[in-house]
Amino acid sequence: MPPYRLVIFDFDGTLADSFPWFESVFNDVADRFGFARLSPEEFQELRGLSGREIMARTKVPLWRLPAIVNHMRKEKLAAAASTPLFPGVPELLASLKAAGVTVAIISSDTEASVRAVMGPVVESVTHFDCGAALFGKAAKFRRMLKRTHMAPGEALSIGDEIRDIEAAREAGIAAAAVGWGYTLPEALARHAPALMFPSVDVMRAALLP
Repeated sequence: MPPYRLVIFDFDGTLADSFPWFESVFNDVADRFGFARLSPEEFQELRGLSGREIMARTKVPLWRLPAIVNHMRKEKLAAAASTPLFPGVPELLASLKAAGVTVAIISSDTEASVRAVMGPVVESVTHFDCGAALFGKAAKFRRMLKRTHMAPGEALSIGDEIRDIEAAREAGIAAAAVGWGYTLPEALARHAPALMFPSVDVMRAALLP
């Protein structure tokens, strides 16, 4: 039997390779909303920080955050056709579904954008709960447990950011981190996730023993 009956995936940086797009639009968004532009070197430094640390470093005005998020969601949807899934992800999700694992996606992105990127792979996903606030995933994790009638010990959250680990802990479920997303693996490891996956193949072996 798989070790978890419910696997909740983050999307950007975990299933979808959207970091190159994010890096390419960041400085344009900074100019539009009045926060600090970043050099390529500074951008890489931010990959070792938490979400709140990134906001402090870039001096993002908190009162403008909703408008920034809304703008980024629209831009992300427009770029969906050119945003790929990571290699091996379609096969992984199909295998989880075939093994009887409930697959869910909880994302700060819109469901329309997630579905557009996934295309036919979306058939392997049972539940979506999208549009999460940047620091509002814990409530969505708890809601997903109720929706699926799962106990916290039956669920695993998989993400690529420090805030994903923090939200899973707040909701009482195990947190796993991937080493290929937005946040550097060494920064994620400092927050001691239950599992660290350096590749999709390793993830598949752990989830489908």
